[in-house]
Amino acid sequence: MALSLRRRLLPLVALIIAVGAISVGWLAAAPFLRRPTEPVVVLEAIGQFPHDREAFTQGLAFYEGRLIEGTGQYGTSELREVELATGKVLRSRPLDKELFGEGIAIHDGRIYQLTWKERVALVYDAREFQPLGHYRYSGEGWGLTSDGTHLIQSDGSATLRFIDPKTFETVRRITVHGLRGNVEKLNELEYVNGEILANIWYNDRIVRIDPSDGRVLGWLDAGQLYPRLRRNREHVLNGIAWDPQAKRLFVTGKNWPTLFEVKLP
Repeated sequence: MALSLRRRLLPLVALIIAVGAISVGWLAAAPFLRRPTEPVVVLEAIGQFPHDREAFTQGLAFYEGRLIEGTGQYGTSELREVELATGKVLRSRPLDKELFGEGIAIHDGRIYQLTWKERVALVYDAREFQPLGHYRYSGEGWGLTSDGTHLIQSDGSATLRFIDPKTFETVRRITVHGLRGNVEKLNELEYVNGEILANIWYNDRIVRIDPSDGRVLGWLDAGQLYPRLRRNREHVLNGIAWDPQAKRLFVTGKNWPTLFEVKLP
């Protein structure tokens, strides 16, 4: 090959090699560029309602447009119906003094209320608040919700149990996991539009969970709703209620003076 032709081809060969190297680099980086994310949405308050400062909120739910709340602490645990507009307790059913009330769920016209270490789930008629019986379970009781078929229970770990509401036997379990590993200390639960929303003890974020496999879908940041400086360490975010009739989402915390209606992301 003539020297002059070789000199003219060298830049072209170099360009081809460079383009190839860039293509290989992009292909190698593609899996990282497509890496899944966990989006964070800051919750925006669109309404505020009075909430009893003495209520150590453990569970929150709506039934036929009525706000139902379960509270904790030994000697003061209750099941309550609360007037949304005023925060007034319309009726209540105290728990025995040796029971520490935890999460609640409403399923098929019944209210299920967990207890913390006593391993007893109390059952009431949702309209009349009359006791219907109880179930035994293993481990601690923290949060509870219903997906329409099963009850879903948390116990303070990263595991959620799916429970047969007729027998209270565990049907299956999922481990809640995200990009940084398992999500521990799952607390109060609510089932909203095919997702499980969960409070996390001592955390101002609510985790969005895929109920099929426990994968974290994202986070709802409620840290701006009620600043830490206004409450002590135990007055944590805890309480999520979805009103399926009005399509409204509410959150509050233990001994918070306010119940917030938040914009649904």
